[in-house]
Amino acid sequence: MKNKKKSIILISGLFIICSVVFFFLFLYNGKTYGNSDFGIAEYKSQIDKDGDGIDDQTDILQNTREYINNKPAYKSEYYIGGYPTGDFGVCTDVVGYALKNSGYDVMILLNDDVLKNPDDYDIEESDINIDFRRVKNLIVYFQNTATSLTTDINDISQWQGGDIIIFNDHIGIVSDKRNRSGQPFIIHHAYPGQREYEEDLFGRPINFYGEIRGHFRIS
Repeated sequence: MKNKKKSIILISGLFIICSVVFFFLFLYNGKTYGNSDFGIAEYKSQIDKDGDGIDDQTDILQNTREYINNKPAYKSEYYIGGYPTGDFGVCTDVVGYALKNSGYDVMILLNDDVLKNPDDYDIEESDINIDFRRVKNLIVYFQNTATSLTTDINDISQWQGGDIIIFNDHIGIVSDKRNRSGQPFIIHHAYPGQREYEEDLFGRPINFYGEIRGHFRIS
C-alpha cells in the first residue's frame, strides 16, 4: 500500500514538472514579433541630435544594441569621468551609453538639471561622476526633460523601440521586438552572469523588477 502511494506521488510530481516545462516551452518558443505584426506604425523622431543621418529614436536603439553586443560584465564601481569602460557596467550604463552615442551626454545634462532644479533631486552632495548613474536621479531627469508616456504594458501601440523604461530600482531601453501579446522586450543589464540582455520581461509569470515608475521618450 505504501509503495502504491509513493508511486502515485511520484507520477503526480512528474506530471506537474512536465506540465511546467511544456508551459514554459510554449511561452518562450523563441518567436518574436514586431510593430507590423500588430498594425503599429513605427515611430521616427524628427530630431537627429548628433547629425549622423539617423533619427534619435532609431539611433538610441541601435546604440543600445551596440553596447550590449560587447556583453559587459556586471560591476558596480565609481569611475572618474563617469562612464565605465564598455567591458563593465550596470543597468544605468545601458541608457547612458545609448544616449551619449546618440548625442545626449547624460552625465553633463543631468548635472546641469541638478544645478537648475536642485529641489527636484534628493541629492545631499552632487557628484557629476555618479549622479547620472543612479536610477532615482534619472527618473527625475527624464520627468523634467523627456516626454512621459503610458506605463500600461497592454497599451502596446504606445511602446516603441528606443523608449526608456524605469522600474522601482532598475532601468532599461525598450526593444523593437515584441512577445506574442505585443508587449515589448526590454534591453537591460540586471545581474552578474547575465547571458541575454534583450528579454521578454513582461511575458514572464513573475515580475522581478517591481512596478513601472516611468516610460519616457527623448524629444
